Parts: sequence; C-alpha cells; structure tokens
Amino acid sequence: MSEEEVRKIISDSQHSKVRVAVTDIDGVLRGKLMHREKFLSALDGGFGFCDVVFGWDVNDQLYDDSKVTGWHTGYPDAKARLDLNTFRLIPWEDDLPFVLADFFLGDDHSFPACPRSLLKSIIQKAEGQGLSPVFSQEFEWFNFEANSTDLTEKGLQPKPLTPGMFGYSILRASENSAYFDDLFELLGEFDVPLEGLHTETGPGVFEAAIQHSDVLNAADRAVLFKTSVKEIAKRHGIIATFMAKPHQEMPGCSGHIHQSLQDASGQNLFYDNESKDKISELMKSYIAGQLHCLPIILPMLAPTVNSYKRLVEGAWAPTTITWGIDNRTVALRSLPISPKSARLETRVVGSDVNPYLAMAACLAAGLYGVQNKLRLEIPQTKGNGYEQTDADVLPRNLKEASDAMRSSDLAKELLGESFVEHFTMTRDWEWREFQKQVTDWEMKRYFEII
Repeated sequence: MSEEEVRKIISDSQHSKVRVAVTDIDGVLRGKLMHREKFLSALDGGFGFCDVVFGWDVNDQLYDDSKVTGWHTGYPDAKARLDLNTFRLIPWEDDLPFVLADFFLGDDHSFPACPRSLLKSIIQKAEGQGLSPVFSQEFEWFNFEANSTDLTEKGLQPKPLTPGMFGYSILRASENSAYFDDLFELLGEFDVPLEGLHTETGPGVFEAAIQHSDVLNAADRAVLFKTSVKEIAKRHGIIATFMAKPHQEMPGCSGHIHQSLQDASGQNLFYDNESKDKISELMKSYIAGQLHCLPIILPMLAPTVNSYKRLVEGAWAPTTITWGIDNRTVALRSLPISPKSARLETRVVGSDVNPYLAMAACLAAGLYGVQNKLRLEIPQTKGNGYEQTDADVLPRNLKEASDAMRSSDLAKELLGESFVEHFTMTRDWEWREFQKQVTDWEMKRYFEII
C-alpha cells in the first residue's frame, strides 16, 4: 500500500486517532494514541518517543547501569520513524488504524537498543550477499480463565481454560470455538495470517504457526501476534501467557523459528536435489554458523530466568548443541522437504522471546556460517538427542548465557558492541532481580523444618 493510499485511509477514517507502537528490549509493545493530524505530519520527519522504554525492565523498574539512557541523560525523546509497510486496521477495535515505528539517531544510524533497527541492520548484511531471508515463527501458550484483577489483587491461582492433556484435540477447540475462531479470523484480518492453530499438550495450551514472509514482516507479525492474542483473549475473559515455563509439571512453551534463504529469483537456496540428503552446501554452512554461535546468542533466544526451566531433557526442548533431519530432540531441525519448503527450524527459541532479537540472532549466526563457508562438522543426530552424551551443552541459566555473550568478540562483531553491552546489561539486571527474591519453593522447603 502506497503512502498516498495510507494517508487517504487515515484522513477518511471514522477515527480521529492512530495507534502507534514501538517494541522494547523484552519484545513488549509500548505505544500511544496519536491524533491523525500529528500522525500525518510525523510521516515526513518522524516524531519523539521517550527513550525510557529502553531504560527500564518489563515491570517499568529503571535499570541501574544503562549507558543508552538514564538519569544521566535525563530520559530524553529519541527520534522514532513510522513504517507505513506495517499499516493495518485493528478489527477488534472498530478498524482503528495502527502503525509500528522504530528508532534512529540524528544521522539516520540505528538506535543501538532498538530491536527492530537491529534486525534491519542484519537484513542489510544478507542483502549485501545477494540473499533474501524468509522466516516464520510458531508459538505455544497457556490460556487461563481469569482477568487482570484476579492476578494482581486477589492473588488467585488461575484456572486453565481446559483440563487435561489434549494435544490436537478437536473437542477442546470446539468447547472454546468463539475464542478459537476469533483468533484465526481476527488475526488474519489484522495481517497476521495463521498457517495453523490447534490445541497442544497441557491444560489450556494452544499452538499457532504464522505464515512465512520476508524476515522483517515475519518479525512484525510475530510481535503483533503475541499482543493481539492477549487482547483478543481478554475479550473472552481469558488471560494468555507466553511464559516459557508456567508449570513445573508441564512441557514449556516454544517459539520455534523457521528460516530459509532465497536468491534474487526467489529460488530456495537451502535445497539441493543432487545432494543425498537434499541439503545444499549453503544450508550446511548456515547450520554450522548457528551451531557455532548458539552459546553466545542464547540470551536472545532464551531471554528470561524462566526460559532455562523450559530447556530441560525430555520436555520437547533442546539442551545440547545438536542438529538433525526432521528430529525434534535437537537444537536445529533441518527440513529439506522440497525445493519450495526446505527450511531450518531453530528449536531453542521459547515463546517468551522478543521476535526481532531472536530472528536477528538466528540470521546473523547463519550468515556468519555462510560468509565464512563454515563446514558442518558436528555430525547429524539420529534418534534421541537427549542421549547424545558427547554433544556440547547450552548454558544452563541466564547468568551463564549473558556472561558468554558479553565476553564474546564474535557477538560484538555480529550484533554491534553497543547493542551487546546494553542487552547483556539488561539480562544481568534480570538475573540480579531474580536473585533478590524469596520464592514459594524456599518457603515451603525451609520455613518450618530448618
């Protein structure tokens, strides 16, 4: 849609306002309603948005060691740029216009803490090599019969939307058909088209796969998917959570990322019909790059303390630096299915990620392998990857992962020193905040008996 067409739609809209949003470091949409006249004037030169969104955590607590912004800078406005390629109408809000924005500095360089800008910079590297990345993301998430008051004021244990372990259940989907159908139809109208939607193993668990597209659009769709699901759910009296591991007894929630590279003609470069396993040499280098980089990009794929409680053996999540063909027990699942659909699935990724950062990390690592023609020396895992005792293991918690990323010259080379410094600072903060807490487990274990 051209800028002229967008301007006309907004000018003729029944609404006098537009919803504008940016994404913080945790992948949370932060935004405002903007009068349409202000919006139209901001299309040319951008607009100011307080950079505190990169100076606080997911609970709006201010970081104590941020160089990007803080009390020392006065939390000024950063320059934000509207991207009309993200224009859409919100169908569950009477077709309210919506546009995403990202940040840039005065000389048009990317703002070092802006996740969307980081992904765009990695895309430029791919395009510089004549490559067009095609991505998609799928999510699992838990649904509960609850509202915000129940969670924040009453302290109730929320009730799962459905009981039992009914993966791929037609019955459970039918029992909640109004919500289920709204998700599929409204997300499609919002230009977040789903390839599939079904129940997953666990009480009240759903899984959705978003249709593939160019990587920036795929990340936009993934970010909007998470927020949209929460908004639609609340209209049905449901709380949706994308925590990686809400329940100790249940498998965690994944956010697997599917990816391939195309050339200028649209040919899938991951498929080679002449190869015995149908995997091209370029794809092997891409896989090798990700395997090599996994330990240093892990905080971007598993960004919270809770993320690492999902990455445990036997729970459909990887724990080792492994790969295999159509194998769901490894970190990287190669799918050389056909010339059209050959792709790599990165299974480390949890549902709690910031999609911009997760896709940027996957792409940067894969491109590193392609650019350096890395050989795929790690042997293919056949059978149960959890039993492969000679494989290197992933960092076990957020602290280990953050330390590995911060000390890595390669991470700084791939992602930029300023970004790595800021992002690892935010993960250190997350870890330190967790370390202060006295958990229910500690109280139950020690309060009376010690």
